[in-house]
Amino acid sequence: MSQELSNLCPIKNCPDNYGTQPACASLSVPYVPFQQTNSNKYDKTEALSQGTLFPGLNLPFHLKSDGSELQNTPLSELQALEFVVLELGTYLDTHPDDMEAFELFQEYVELSKEAKATYEKKYGPLTRQGSSSFSTYRWLQDPWPWNVITSKEGK
Repeated sequence: MSQELSNLCPIKNCPDNYGTQPACASLSVPYVPFQQTNSNKYDKTEALSQGTLFPGLNLPFHLKSDGSELQNTPLSELQALEFVVLELGTYLDTHPDDMEAFELFQEYVELSKEAKATYEKKYGPLTRQGSSSFSTYRWLQDPWPWNVITSKEGK
């Protein structure tokens, strides 16, 4: 952060939820706070529930679901992992030198790959490309990924 921008914050080290806003910013222009390096992070399930990995970007004008209400299924676990990979990748676009975030990104990419492979082995492909790992083309065979949960509940 430039010295000029950091002087706008009345606190020496701005907490995650403070952010910075240019002095010339109009109130009618939307502004997203600049992410601080080494920002606090939610765990993957809470991140999916909140709609962001970073508490400092968790702004009050969005709809969210209660993380405890998310079903604990292989598909929701995979969604949470992939969401964290997406969030960390977006963060790293603007903070490429944050090695802690990069190491976390690498860890979640591996966890996501493993979870996807496990899911597809048990339930079938999640994408058309996932069909290539089977001995026959299985993309249009039931159940679809979103029907796996429904069929379990309907027992």
